[in-house]
Order: sequence, then structure tokens, then C-alpha cells
Amino acid sequence: MKFHILGICGTFMGGLAALAREHGDAVEGSDQNVYPPMSTQLEALGIALASGYRAEHISGDVDEVIVGNALSRGNAAVEHVLDAGMRYTSGAQWLAERVLPGRTVLAVAGTHGKTTTSSLLAWILESQGAQPGFLIGGVPGNFEVSARRGAGACFVVEADEYDTAFFDKRSKFVHYRPRIAVLNNLEYDHADIFPDLDAIKRQFHHLVRTVPGNGRLIVNGEDAALAQVLAMGCWTPVDTFGIDADAHWRARLLAADGSAFEVHRHGEHIGTVHWPLLGRHNVMNALAALAAAQAAGIDARVALPTLAGFRSVRRRMELLADAGGVRVYDDFAHHPTAIRTTLAGLRARAGAGRVIVAIEPRSNSMRLGAHAVELAPSLDAADVVVFLRRPDLPWDAEGVIGALRGEGVAAANVDALLAALRLHVRAGDQVVFMSNGGFEGAPLRFAAMLSQG
Repeated sequence: MKFHILGICGTFMGGLAALAREHGDAVEGSDQNVYPPMSTQLEALGIALASGYRAEHISGDVDEVIVGNALSRGNAAVEHVLDAGMRYTSGAQWLAERVLPGRTVLAVAGTHGKTTTSSLLAWILESQGAQPGFLIGGVPGNFEVSARRGAGACFVVEADEYDTAFFDKRSKFVHYRPRIAVLNNLEYDHADIFPDLDAIKRQFHHLVRTVPGNGRLIVNGEDAALAQVLAMGCWTPVDTFGIDADAHWRARLLAADGSAFEVHRHGEHIGTVHWPLLGRHNVMNALAALAAAQAAGIDARVALPTLAGFRSVRRRMELLADAGGVRVYDDFAHHPTAIRTTLAGLRARAGAGRVIVAIEPRSNSMRLGAHAVELAPSLDAADVVVFLRRPDLPWDAEGVIGALRGEGVAAANVDALLAALRLHVRAGDQVVFMSNGGFEGAPLRFAAMLSQG
């Protein structure tokens, strides 16, 4: 078959393209913004990419159009598909119908940590010979692709609560019908489609309803919102994980930065982990992945040493450069909790060294100002924050900048942001770029500036 994917450069839709190509299908696609790493992966697969949503970009011999959830009525490509009577579906529905049947689906859901936990879970399964398939919202370092069909029974999917498509407003994860589901955490996000936290809880409970009684729920035992979701009704055995909570799976930190920790299961010490990741949040992600792998038949005690070889996902505290005594990281964090926990891990590693953050408020919730109150406190671990305040930002960022614990600098565009960083950065600094978009290539541009002296 031949598919056209609208929104192909999103991590989810790009992963679908890879799965279709692996199956032998012909794929083309279009997107408004084409940038790495997904564009690089797609071009390597021989997929033709078109910039912009226009009717002429959709070939006449396409059998089906897969519509991304960023597109809505009024979009020229969407209107053409409807007017021409073309066959169309959503990405989540396509995955559910064409890839997941007959597989043991392990779905990883949560406000934070989905990509890292999914990657950890896929790596644990891979290291034990399970040859899993996966679809992950990023590029795991151990695989260098975001999706593959896999030869084994298991399929790991990053399970997003965002809505499915303009014609299907359910959360994507209700399509996947997992046998094992990880509920990593739950906070308010996606202010553009959810009015409040209770609305998201209801969607999470819809996911809980789809997990069979002989399956397993892996649930953060420290999260009150998830406890409330389970209180709405649960028909599946639950394994909890936590550090501070009395949980089935527990960790004891041996290093403040999260680089070393013990793992306990039902009170029994099963091993110690020394690994390259930072932060308490990543220790929690590891516990969730180990518990899910155990539920899938993997002996976690045997699998534990493989975490030392885990290579993090691109754009999750990805070290881009170490030049002139300055370390430059690229990070996807775009919610105050993710920002806070990521910086806490880096602060523990940096000690008395300076932490400098360049941040772009790009997600829908950020742009709407839904997290404005929590944003400044989430940056407390930073000594300097350079804030990309574009002229079209619909809320006043001055209050956030003024409330920062460290020094705050506003920049109207990326060039000004890079110039400000150049003035502030000195040897010994840790510089983190935080955005869930391309950031106009700012992280790599800054790394290049440092390397040029």
C-alpha cells in the first residue's frame, strides 16, 4: 500500500512512517516544520518529504492518508482529503489495526518520562533477547531509530494522552489495548485541550479500563492523582514503584545525582545500578521499566546490569559539546516539573559549578501561560536563565523573569539569545537548552560557537 502522512515529522508520525516502510509499504509525507532528528531518520528511509500542507503534495495514487493530531478543519491538506473522498485514518488507529494485533503491548503513559521509560523498557527487553518492537517519541541511543516492528512478541509503545485527531477526540492511548500499562505520573498539562486535571484523570481511567484482568498495571506509588484514578475502578493487578513511598518496587539512592542506586522488590534487595543518567526522576523511570519487564516475563535481577549500558534518548539531557570547559546539553523538558527534576539532577552533579539555562516556552500549555506561576520556581537550580520571549508570546513573561532566583535575561529572538549566552558563559559552566521544538538549531549553533573559540 501507499500512505501519505500528514504531520510526518512529529516523533509519533515519523515512527509510523518507519514501521510502514519496514513492512514494505510506500510512504510519503508532509509537515509544516521539517527538522532533525526525525527529518534525518525519514530521509535515510527514502521517504519523500514535502514542506507545507498543500493538496498538490498528496499523490493521486495514495491508498490512505494518516492524519496527525496537530491538523484540524480548515487546513488545506485536510480539506482536500475530505473533498476528494480519500480514505483516511488517525495515527493511533493505524498503529492499532496494522501493527499491534497479536502482540503483547506494553504501553507507557504519564505526564513525564514516557520517552525515557519506553526506551529503558525496550532496551531491557532487547538485552534479554526478547527482540521487541517499539514506537517511541524520540530516538533511543541504543537503537538509533524511534520505531521498529521487532521479531519478538512484545511491542513497547509510548502512550500519549493527547487527543487522537480532529475527528477523534479520545486520547491516543485508548487505541492500544495494552496487556501491561505503566502509569508514570499525572499532572495538569495540554491546556489547549484539557480544562483541568480531572479531565485528564478521566482519560487515564479510560486507559485503565482497557487493561485485562490477567495483565498488569505498573503505577507510581508516590502520585496522588494516579491513586485517584485507580480509585475510580481497577480490575487489573497493580505493582507500585517509588523511592519515598512504601511500594512493591523501591530504590535507595546511593548518589545524590541519581547515578547510583539500589533496587528492592517486595523488600528484597535485587541489585545495584551504576549508570550514566542523572536525577531522581530517571531512577523512578528505571523502576517503572524494570517492573514492566518483570511483568512481561523478564527476570529483573538478571536484567539489572544492562542499565549500565543504557544510552539516553536524544534531546533528553543529550551532551552536545564539551569545549573550553563548558558542557552544553539539549533537553526536551517543557513542563515545570520536568524542568525542576532535570535541573536538580544536573545541580547535584555540578556541585558549586554554575548552571545556565536557555529556555523556549514552546509547548501549547507553555504558550498559553498555563504553567507561568510554576515556571520560575522550577528554574531555582539555575544561576542564569536566558528566556526566549518572542514578540508573539501571548502572556507577560516579565513576572516570570523577575521571580527567578538567579539572574534572568530576556531575548526577543534566537540570535539575541545566543549573543546573551556568549556574554554570560565562562569555563566550568553547564549550559542546558530546554525546548520541545527545534529551537531554530540554537543548541548546535551555540556548541559550534564554543568550538570556534
